[in-house]
Amino acid sequence: MVRDSELGIVGLGRMGGNLAAQAIDRGIAVVGVDPEPKPDLEAQGATVYGAGAYQSLRDDLDPPRVVYISLPAGPLIDSELESMASVFEAGDVLIDGGNSFWRDSIDRERRLWEDDIYFLDCGSSGGPFRAREGACFMVGGRKDGYAIAEPLLDALSVEGGLVHTGPPGSGHFTKLVHNGIEFGMLQSIAEGVELLAAGQFDLDLQAVFENWSNGSVIESWLVELMATGLAQTDQFADDTPPLEEIPNYIEDTGEVNWLIEEAFKGEVPAPVITQSVIELFKSRGHQQYTYRAIALMRHGFGGHPFGQDESTASERQHGRVSGSSRRELYETDHKEPLSGDDSAE
Repeated sequence: MVRDSELGIVGLGRMGGNLAAQAIDRGIAVVGVDPEPKPDLEAQGATVYGAGAYQSLRDDLDPPRVVYISLPAGPLIDSELESMASVFEAGDVLIDGGNSFWRDSIDRERRLWEDDIYFLDCGSSGGPFRAREGACFMVGGRKDGYAIAEPLLDALSVEGGLVHTGPPGSGHFTKLVHNGIEFGMLQSIAEGVELLAAGQFDLDLQAVFENWSNGSVIESWLVELMATGLAQTDQFADDTPPLEEIPNYIEDTGEVNWLIEEAFKGEVPAPVITQSVIELFKSRGHQQYTYRAIALMRHGFGGHPFGQDESTASERQHGRVSGSSRRELYETDHKEPLSGDDSAE
């Protein structure tokens, strides 16, 4: 328990709201600002003010004040920081816990420090579920400002999940690289699902991922989430459809694009992360001419057909004497059981 401690939180959505609930559980008094009413948090003991009520937020906290900002990256951060800077005092600590671009964070820190207000760029990982139980924080900023916020961040982080990464900007830069690694891991796991489903064996995908979540080399939270999602249990029970019904379209907020741009600027090869973003783009089906252009050139040099063609598809599927390796293609063209299926009984 962190007794006699206070934390301001601006933005009480999924991430900020769960962080607030965790703080209250740990004996930290929470004063929040959000445009929407938060009766559940208020019932737990939080004080919640409406949008822009930064004077009230300041008055309810004892100096040096620590305020965690959980808002979408972009111009909104600048406008809210400007409003906060007009009422907060020298020695107070403002923490951007979102996915802001690290160069933006350097600029924001410089502006706030003109008023002797500390600004910490805090990469926050683990999503809403870990925010409720214990998050992972990567924090950049001046040492003195970090020292003020450290007890609160330490209380709200999982064991071993807090690091001061260095000067302003370093926290959000570290989180950006983290997100790139995450994309690469997600792509690899997803391709594994595709390969398992395409093979000749009728595998229980949920059982496989459950197995991989217990002692395997690739054991990880992401593999565990795949197993849980396939089972539609725990946090997935209310809003996750079967895998086959999930839209084949991936949305994202674009941070990893920034990382790839940085890689190109520094001539740092990052092929896995780069390809994972390209695969994400491909899921959206925005290409209007790419595949048409390929078809046009293939027709020109080899007389290949435009669009689907039954005879070409048949050659693709039967060109290998040993048969297609993709289960559903094989079973579509061969009405007998797969080799080995009947002998296994």
